[in-house]
Amino acid sequence: MVNTGLQLICFTCAVAGWIMAIAVTALPQWKVTAFIGSNILTSEIVWEGIWMNCIYQTTGHMQCKTYDSMLALPSDIQAARALMCIAIFLGWLSCTVTCCGLKCTTCAGEDRNVKASIALTGGILFIVTGLCVLVPVSWAANNVVRDFYNPAVPLVHKRELGQAIYLGWAAAVMLILSGAVLSSSCPHPDRGYRRGYEGRDYAAGRPTDPPKPISNSTQPLKEYV
Repeated sequence: MVNTGLQLICFTCAVAGWIMAIAVTALPQWKVTAFIGSNILTSEIVWEGIWMNCIYQTTGHMQCKTYDSMLALPSDIQAARALMCIAIFLGWLSCTVTCCGLKCTTCAGEDRNVKASIALTGGILFIVTGLCVLVPVSWAANNVVRDFYNPAVPLVHKRELGQAIYLGWAAAVMLILSGAVLSSSCPHPDRGYRRGYEGRDYAAGRPTDPPKPISNSTQPLKEYV
């Protein structure tokens, strides 16, 4: 069972991973120009993303153009668009749900079973969000590596892994690991969190059942003054 400080750290890392996933979706540096061969012009760099293509010149000028048709795009780009948009929505939903399940909040009241269940749900949603980021990023990286070593692909069409790919991997790892830690707040029957709350009823001054008298006989006890 994680404590309050570890929960806050994991939640902060998960939110940071979600923000990084948003940046990965918007960045065009998924595929960059591969500087190979003897007759290659290095005066400009081509960036290819899931929403646009950009040409960056050494003079500092950059021109970007969005894709004209969505249906004419390759299947990996179409899938990347859909999964990254789903990841952004799931990340927002995960943050909202997890805030209600943190120990330091009072959104779910004093019911520890409910708070533990909410924290577990938020952690699972963060894991699903990380998988939605990991799949398109790894798919794009696999296509880049496959085309790079394919001799049938011309040198001018070969690409290398861009910064967005590495940022996407980092975001996916942060989301999955943080979600896994948050998911360890599993509710235990009749106890709420498995550990960490035992003995707090006495500190909070909550009434407890009085001890029952021990008697070996079935006769009622007599009262003595």
